[in-house]
Amino acid sequence: MVKLRIKVGPKGQILIPKILRKKYGIKENDYVIIEANDENLVIKRAPSINESLSWLRERRKKIKAKQAKLGDLAQVDLEDEFDESIG
Repeated sequence: MVKLRIKVGPKGQILIPKILRKKYGIKENDYVIIEANDENLVIKRAPSINESLSWLRERRKKIKAKQAKLGDLAQVDLEDEFDESIG
């Protein structure tokens, strides 16, 4: 595990070093996910729209789900569903 000490700027911003952005495929204007627990913050590359759509299509095939209609997913938290299958 690599540990880096990074200074937090006046607006709470941090700079992810280039070597780590390159290794984890984080590009300018990409999004990251920050997970917080009692002791740590974890920064992860957020999946692209295409990666998310591909995952959703495969998941739908796997569970043999039919096409959802508007409002069908109102009670489903897709982030929790996504985290459960990946993590």
